Amino acid sequence: MADWLEHSVQVEVEAPIDLVWSLWADLEQMPRWMKWIESVKVPPDNPDISLWTLNTGGLEFTWKSRILKVVPNQIIQWESVDGLPNRGAVRFYDRHGSSIVKLTVAYAIPGILGKIMDNLFLGRAVESTLKANMERFREYALKEKVS
Repeated sequence: MADWLEHSVQVEVEAPIDLVWSLWADLEQMPRWMKWIESVKVPPDNPDISLWTLNTGGLEFTWKSRILKVVPNQIIQWESVDGLPNRGAVRFYDRHGSSIVKLTVAYAIPGILGKIMDNLFLGRAVESTLKANMERFREYALKEKVS
């Protein structure tokens, strides 16, 4: 039995929605702003699948994700199909000159691991990391806007 933990964080980026969308939709670039994500590979023959590697504190997790829904400039939704159980969505809101990006991530913690690690502590660590990642994404997007 597993416990699912879910987090939502958002950031406003002073950049047009087309730019913000294109940066996020290029999954292989995600390690540039996602602290724990070591790599993302998208097989050229199947762009709906991505292979992820997360590394934190010497613990490495891998999984395969499948894109469930894509609406350009609005949403990318996924779920893992193998490896670390997770699911989520990134939603984009056009503010005409700026954009809001909202990331929602849910992941399963195996019952025994949840007992060893306090879920509240783990949840706070993940949420603060996700917030920092979104701030890094904002900085990355602003640099890309200028170049």
